[in-house]
Amino acid sequence: MPAPERIPPRRVTSPESATPSERAVPSVPESAKSPDGVSVIDLLTKGELTVLGRITGASNAALYCAVSYEGREAHCVYKPVAGEQPLWDFPDGTLAQREVAAYEVSEATGWALVPPTVLREGPYGEGMCQLWIEAEPEEDDASGTGRLLALVEDEEPGEGWKAIGFAEVGEGRTALLVHADDERLRRLAVLDAVINNGDRKGGHLLPAPEGRLYAIDHGVTFNVDDKLRTLLWGWAGEPLTAEVLEVLARLEDGLARSAPLATRLAELITAAETDAVRSRVRELRRTGRHPQPSGQWPAIPWPPV
Repeated sequence: MPAPERIPPRRVTSPESATPSERAVPSVPESAKSPDGVSVIDLLTKGELTVLGRITGASNAALYCAVSYEGREAHCVYKPVAGEQPLWDFPDGTLAQREVAAYEVSEATGWALVPPTVLREGPYGEGMCQLWIEAEPEEDDASGTGRLLALVEDEEPGEGWKAIGFAEVGEGRTALLVHADDERLRRLAVLDAVINNGDRKGGHLLPAPEGRLYAIDHGVTFNVDDKLRTLLWGWAGEPLTAEVLEVLARLEDGLARSAPLATRLAELITAAETDAVRSRVRELRRTGRHPQPSGQWPAIPWPPV
């Protein structure tokens, strides 16, 4: 089988105007606290935002910022509600809240797949503020499975890969798009099913130090209708792992009326959308399997990467 052609994860586009010294402000692990006990959530919520540049290529306004609070600094992404483009299938001015809700559900799973994300006032009004994650290319091993996405010229994925589908690669040629058979991606596929993610692209995957993986861009989530569009279909129809079933059981408890997660989601999305989350969690537990494309909605986002 030919060696896989690497598809690098699309890092968040570099700001148009940040100087090298400004880019040197480090990201901060979400669990870390300064000696004064300032958490990353404190930093993002209470810190002073300084806009350093605009993130190009984003469909909605996305600003690259420095945030500082009580001597602590980090980089972050600030997406003001005022910069959101209207969508026909989502209420206007709700994408920022959905990004925060996705973070809350991610935290409830214990997987910490979404960078710390808060809703706050900023230079251009209320918006989503998320810790900047500096993506790192993952080390390749001999089989290539250190990568997350690849194109292969065979009709079947090799060992360590899961098939997504065939893609045109120019000059009338097609290649098989595959993703790694990676437990981190498998967890993310479950999270996306729970939050009904309508736009899981390859560029939203950010490998981080120490083997961590983060996922970003969760504005089109939590719709009451089935909107699941993702590159992570490799496990479609397969049994869920025992770990996943345990996590889903905890989520169902957290989504009970007046439970902490349900109470938090009620501040961010509608009651009908919260009920839909409950239904999706129950259905995943009932079937015990990863969902399959419904056939009523394009299964893979465009562009996929």
